[in-house]
Amino acid sequence: MSDTVKALNAGDVVDVPEEWKVVSSVRHFSGRVITVVTDAVVMPDGEVVNRDYALHPGSVAVVALDDQDRVLLLRQYRHAAGHLLWELPAGLRDVEDEPLQEAAARELAEEAGYRARTWHTLVDAFTSPGMTGERTRIFLARDLSLIPEGEFDFVGRHEESDMPVVWIPLSDAVRRALAGMIHNSQAVAGILAAYAASADAFASLRPADAPEA
Repeated sequence: MSDTVKALNAGDVVDVPEEWKVVSSVRHFSGRVITVVTDAVVMPDGEVVNRDYALHPGSVAVVALDDQDRVLLLRQYRHAAGHLLWELPAGLRDVEDEPLQEAAARELAEEAGYRARTWHTLVDAFTSPGMTGERTRIFLARDLSLIPEGEFDFVGRHEESDMPVVWIPLSDAVRRALAGMIHNSQAVAGILAAYAASADAFASLRPADAPEA
């Protein structure tokens, strides 16, 4: 084994916070959602290297599962990816101090027109940690009901003005994700996590208000 490779135990496999020393930081661009930054970071051997990344407020997403084990997916145009992608109801953490479950419930209502009685934390992830600190929490929402017409007056704009919605069996969604037919990272992670968690009828899932590590 190479001297640079450390042997660890399986019990050591848990992500932990860590911050290496930054000797300078430059902000190049600030937009509506992201800010692009270059940090000069001190490596373990003392070398200083530049790391470019995007500051991001974070996001939430919802695997909405009905009593027939179907998951709700919606299609949205994503300009950066150059695709129409099938996704989960999702959105930014753009309301200050809003609990994550409330943000997720708002997105489920606004984008799909549903509410849910039963919520669990499904999975937490960094969407692309090599280039952004964006954190996403994906929830499992069950015991769904359609919000009556006239009770909710949200009107989608821009990309959200035309988002078709489908209900698809969870097992079929897994097959499509593994076949490369579904690409959105939140959708793939949420679908696979929900399928895995269904093995014990979701008993092992964390509560909706579980803290983020």
